[in-house]
This record gives sequence, structure tokens and C-alpha cells, in this order.
Amino acid sequence: MFRCFASILVLLFSTTLQAGEFNKKLKVGDPAPAWKDLPGTDGKTHSLADLKGKEVVVVVFTCNSCPIAEDYEDRIVAFAKKHSADDSKVTLVAINVNTVPEDRLDKMKARSNKKKFTFTYLYDETQKIAKDFGATYTPEFFVLDKDRKIAYMGAMDDKSNEKEAKVNFLEPAVEAALKGEKAAKAETLARGCMIRFKKERD
Repeated sequence: MFRCFASILVLLFSTTLQAGEFNKKLKVGDPAPAWKDLPGTDGKTHSLADLKGKEVVVVVFTCNSCPIAEDYEDRIVAFAKKHSADDSKVTLVAINVNTVPEDRLDKMKARSNKKKFTFTYLYDETQKIAKDFGATYTPEFFVLDKDRKIAYMGAMDDKSNEKEAKVNFLEPAVEAALKGEKAAKAETLARGCMIRFKKERD
């Protein structure tokens, strides 16, 4: 009985060491999970390895169906446009893993065309990449440095309502990553709709 209890404590302690404050899968400094051959709204497939020319990669888990993710669309578009020059050291990739009809790839393409997305918008029907990142909300942001380690994870800013937002977490994290420095605020609590993970069957 004692051995069993001790084993549980060790497991819980080791899990805590491996996770962040809010992210239960990763912590800042961990290698970023890599996606491979995910279909995009541009009709092509994309992998993290394709972005080796970028020093910083911003990954945002988002979707069509979440009203809070929709509230952030213009901010995401603005961020992508700011860093859209061919010689930019930064790029943004959006990933959707929800499988409800309004979040399927055809609807993503329609949304991308309507909003004139300038960033890569990918679909992972398996939902594996979101699980690997420990993402639970839409939108949820991750900054990957040039070594493709997690430099920041959490929210873009401090308020879902753009007019009420006072503190931006994403931009300073990107600037710090470009300088090879640690972000002053490297992890925050993401806000939004819960990702609709499929129930796993035994």
C-alpha cells in the first residue's frame, strides 16, 4: 500500500516538473512538437520543417466556430501583416483541429477567402498536434524560437475584447525570441472556447 502511494506521488511530481503553470503538457524551453504534411486552405500541405528560414514561428490554435477566436481574427490578421514581408524573420501559422461541420477544411477555406488571411491556416483532423502542444483553447498562442523551443505560450493579450485590451503578451515575447532572450512574461492563461477534442474510445 505504501509503495503504491509513493509511486503515485512520484508520478504526480514528475508530471508537474514536465508541465508549465497553465499548460499541462509542455513548459517554456521544451522542444516544440512538429507537424508534418497538414493540409492548408491554400490547397498545399505544410510542415514545420518548411519554415527553417524563419527565426521565430508563432503558432495559434484557432477555429471558425468559436466567437472568441472570431474576436481575435482581426488582431491575428494585423500581426501576420506586420510580419508578412518576404525577408521577415517571423511567421505565423494558424491550426484548427475541431471536427464539427463549421470547422472543416472547406469552411476554413471560405473563411480564409472572406477575411483575406495572409497567413497559413492548417487543418489537423487527427487533433494530434493540439494534444502534443497541450493546447486546450481557441485561440491559444505559442512562440517558437530559432531552435524551435517554446519561448512563450498562452494568450495574445489581456482581454478578449480588443477595445479593452491593455497589455500585449505576444509581441514582447516575439521580440525577446528574436534577441535570443527570455520573455518577461513567458506563460499566461489562454482564454477562449475549449478545443472540441473527440472522445477516445477504449
